Amino acid sequence: MTKATMDLSELLAKHDQGDFLRAVAEAVLQLIMEADVEGLIGAGKHERADQRTTWRNGYRERALDTRLGTLNLKVPKLRQGSYFPGFLEPRKTSEKALVAVIQEAWIGGVSTRRVDELAQAMGLSGISKSTVSKLCKDIDERAGEFLNRPLTGDWPYVWLDATYLKVRQGGRIVSVAAIIAVAANTDGRREIIGLGLGPSEAETFWMDFLRGLKARGLDGTKLVISDAHSGLRAAIERVFEATWQRCRVHWMRNALAHVSRGQHTVVAAAIRQAFDQPDRKQAGETWRRVADQLRARWPKLAELMDDSEHDVLAYMAFPRQHRTKLHSTNPIERLNKEVKRRADVVGIFPNEASIIRLIGAVLFEQNDEWQTASRYMMVEAFANIDHEETDPILSIATQAA
Repeated sequence: MTKATMDLSELLAKHDQGDFLRAVAEAVLQLIMEADVEGLIGAGKHERADQRTTWRNGYRERALDTRLGTLNLKVPKLRQGSYFPGFLEPRKTSEKALVAVIQEAWIGGVSTRRVDELAQAMGLSGISKSTVSKLCKDIDERAGEFLNRPLTGDWPYVWLDATYLKVRQGGRIVSVAAIIAVAANTDGRREIIGLGLGPSEAETFWMDFLRGLKARGLDGTKLVISDAHSGLRAAIERVFEATWQRCRVHWMRNALAHVSRGQHTVVAAAIRQAFDQPDRKQAGETWRRVADQLRARWPKLAELMDDSEHDVLAYMAFPRQHRTKLHSTNPIERLNKEVKRRADVVGIFPNEASIIRLIGAVLFEQNDEWQTASRYMMVEAFANIDHEETDPILSIATQAA
């Protein structure tokens, strides 16, 4: 049977008082693993038993970072099957990336108070630069392969969104735009296809980012959905010759800024009449009629509607089965929230490479989840992508009204 106790005097004799708690923690966890394995195989060390299912096969060393410091553990191996303790559950790539960024910031001496506290909680006082470098290299390779992989086939729809993060550059803290690109292919699947960093949202930045996607094989793009980022529309027209859909949700927020808060509900309901039409033609007619109704009281809002009709209603010219996912960047809002959640833990990144490392790992994992989920868009509807359709249900509703 596994020995369930260990002499206190033995631990004190082997370790200085400063290492005593760490030695106790190692001993306790080792006892837990031995007991787990004993129960798993049905017998103790060197014990003969009828219920034995397999035999031990040595140990493999594993380090565990804790508040007490790094614990050096020996995980029992089995001849048949495997054993891995729950408290050593393998980290996901994104979690490893987060640890790597924290370690890098702490080692480099550019950490914030938040990072220092995290480093202390993780027991990183003894971490070496070589260890951090090795971990970063492994994650960078995986994230790099994912973010730079070739793209094959046609990708009719592309969503773009930007998140702003803080990073240290030359002793200063600056804000950089992290651009995430998501696309849907003609198999009805969506994938994360790119991540770009830039100091601003100038047209040159967007041009370089979109050309990079095209060089990797992004083709067949018909519609690009995004917020009204400066320079993006011109870049889309020059690189893809595709239609631009301005995010309807963000546009509505901008539109209601011209209206007193008490009138938001009424004005929003009036504008949404255009979105309830069965086709692009009727949507445009309704849009212009509503704009004329609002012009006397809110001339700036009416002017905005005049200027943005084609951008906000562009999705109405595409297959009706796809429209609910084409009118805004909402399909990647959840992804952006997860990116921000991880980024907020770090606060200020030590360099741009660390942003790619962490955000790239998060995107890598999310993309894997999407590939095992059901199809994102109806495949059959892609056959009508070049033919404007009328939604029969909305058409009936409009006629009844």
